[in-house]
Amino acid sequence: MRLPRTSGILLHPTSLPGPHGSGDFGPAAYHFVDWLVGAGQKLWQILPLGGIGPGNSPYMSSSAFAGNVLLIDLAELAQHGWLQPDDLAADFEATRLDFARVVPWRMERLARAAARFAADANADDQQDFTRFCAAQAGWLDDYALFMALAEANDWREWSDWAPALVAREPAALQAAADELAPRIGFWQFCQWCFFRQWLRLKTYANERGVAIVGDAPIFIAYQSAEVWARQELFELDPHGKPTVIAGVPPDYFSATGQRWGNPLYRWNAHAADGYAWWIERIRRTFALVDIVRIDHFRGFADYWEIPASQGTAVFGRWLPGPGAALFDAIHTALGPLPIIAEDLGLITPEVDVLRRQFDLPGMRILHFAFGGDANNSYLPHNYEPNTVAYTGTHDNNTTPGWWAAASEAERSHVIAYLGLDYTAAAEVDGHIHWLLIRAAMASVADTAITQLQDVLGLDGSHRMNLPGVGAGFWEWRFTWDQVLPEHGQQLLQLGRLYRRI
Repeated sequence: MRLPRTSGILLHPTSLPGPHGSGDFGPAAYHFVDWLVGAGQKLWQILPLGGIGPGNSPYMSSSAFAGNVLLIDLAELAQHGWLQPDDLAADFEATRLDFARVVPWRMERLARAAARFAADANADDQQDFTRFCAAQAGWLDDYALFMALAEANDWREWSDWAPALVAREPAALQAAADELAPRIGFWQFCQWCFFRQWLRLKTYANERGVAIVGDAPIFIAYQSAEVWARQELFELDPHGKPTVIAGVPPDYFSATGQRWGNPLYRWNAHAADGYAWWIERIRRTFALVDIVRIDHFRGFADYWEIPASQGTAVFGRWLPGPGAALFDAIHTALGPLPIIAEDLGLITPEVDVLRRQFDLPGMRILHFAFGGDANNSYLPHNYEPNTVAYTGTHDNNTTPGWWAAASEAERSHVIAYLGLDYTAAAEVDGHIHWLLIRAAMASVADTAITQLQDVLGLDGSHRMNLPGVGAGFWEWRFTWDQVLPEHGQQLLQLGRLYRRI
């Protein structure tokens, strides 16, 4: 589905300012929407909204359907009386999400709020909570039980739980549900808070002409409610252990590839079920966002299978994915949908054919554009309209950081391509981010997305992620004093100049 000619900003909610250690759905999120409107930006792109996994990555969530409870606005819970002012006293870093401190602090506050809700909630809130649990029972029951069991088992992998629970024997599940009822209620409460707060924020954005671009990872985490609940849909051995796992071979980001560790789908089982699990996943994702970016789209054409015993992604093999059959099933069930295909990396003709068959826009990254010749598909003159152009994504460096590390050949190519004065090349250093933002905005690509770090001109120490590195990322946050009036004014001017408003 073609997208209208617009532009937007990539910023995960955890990066928003706020007093409680992490960005959340509080006042700063609404202020950011207002800033987008003032800057003429029609899109707010976020990362996956699910809970974080190993390395604090939002791409390794404990559920494909549940939300990240760390994004809950605690101040809003205090407005209901479920938290007290003293509960919210905190002293966290403003420009970094310190997961080691923030996660236990926030989880403890959520536990206090859940207890007070259970004891004192008014009838309207209790009824709304009950309706939510009933409406979402298809995923929420398994999720809440899974999280309660994971806690009770000291967060060990679910395949190391009692064999009856691993096998999901009905009697064992019922006994666990009875024993862990208070914690199951806690996880249900957290999801109720997440969904009502997020949907309120999304409505606020939509009413002001801002659409939310969400992110759906192709794979889900092994330690997740869905893998435990639907073991037949994943490549697991009789004991529930993965036999093969997901990743990509050596590439631009890593000489040994990326060993993601997610279990791979048993695609023949999905096909036999009419891809019902995938249809429901896409349906529920679109209940939360307006446009969906599917991460690692090439995995639907063919995917890299790594034996679970391997420590890197070097030794693997390509296998065929579900291809058009999956997207035919989704289209039949849900109709045409605004989906962005993340078609980065080594893209084969089969991947391109699949994307075009369903009229999905692909992605073009300017950081990748200047390492070759004029045939480089990431150079703007090679774009087609049904494209999303980025300066860089969450996996890239910031543009100033990329420029600082660029080779002389790349720098010369940038200067020549953008028609800059060779004698003034040194002056590019302070303006490279705006030069690339302008190139993306001026291109024929229907959509142009910019990391907020690039709008602010921040160096590489502010990058969001470094693929293949398991710790120390996903932590970046900004403060409002970094956002100057000219940032929004310049975006507005470019949007008008290149017909994106």
